[in-house]
Amino acid sequence: MFETRLKDAADRVQAHLDGVIAPMGDLPVVQAMRYASAGGKRLRAFLVLETARLHGIAPERAIWPAAAVEALHAYSLVHDDLPCMDDDDLRRGLPTVHVQWDQATAVLAGDALQTLAFELLARSECSPDAAVRADLVLGLARAVGAQGMVRGQALDIAAETAPEPLTLDQITDLQAGKTGALIEWSATAGALMAGADTGPLSVYARKLGLAFQIWDDVLDVEGDAETVGKAVGKDAEAGKATFVSLLGLEAAKSRAQNLIEDACNALDCYGIEAECLREAARFVIARQS
Repeated sequence: MFETRLKDAADRVQAHLDGVIAPMGDLPVVQAMRYASAGGKRLRAFLVLETARLHGIAPERAIWPAAAVEALHAYSLVHDDLPCMDDDDLRRGLPTVHVQWDQATAVLAGDALQTLAFELLARSECSPDAAVRADLVLGLARAVGAQGMVRGQALDIAAETAPEPLTLDQITDLQAGKTGALIEWSATAGALMAGADTGPLSVYARKLGLAFQIWDDVLDVEGDAETVGKAVGKDAEAGKATFVSLLGLEAAKSRAQNLIEDACNALDCYGIEAECLREAARFVIARQS
């Protein structure tokens, strides 16, 4: 069930993003937007669509925040790959945007994808209730700005030149912003659109987000570039503290597994209706990329 819904989410979001970008023309920056927003697992979009389904939100409304979070995520990857940041040449098995075009185009494409995300949330098709749209915009802004994803990225950059490696608590805090905040917004969007309690899904998402990052660290050690779709082993080469370097490989895997169990338990109030979300959590520590 999960794999089918994940693929359906990916197909629907791709079609939606293609549709909203199509009228923008064919300048290099727009070509780069299409390129950057194509492909990927679409786990964040899936979380939006599945939690919306769980709360009775119509699919034609849920597709707007689902596409928004993927546009936002695409922007973050474009900028993260830049030479001034992580300096990566490969993303999803393809040249990164600044390699395929140039750095200026990559910066502008990322900027445009970020603003597109907020435009999609602000449209009346997302929700007839302006207050709901405002709450979605506010929540996403907080999740990805200096209190969330950007903060996490800034901490990550600072850690590269810090005199001492980060502690486990510091890495956990860093990743709660860099990776976890956007996942939490995605997993609570459906409840927010329905005016329902977001508490259980917030717990689910925080556990899921941390497990996701731990597993990324595992893949950086155990994965190969062709399967993962990007360079691996960079953290170890740089002497960077990670969950694996601090906990050890097997303990890191165990920590991720425990977090996924906690995430699944947080959904008890939804009963069998949340089984697909439980499958999504288990997928996080079974994926190879």
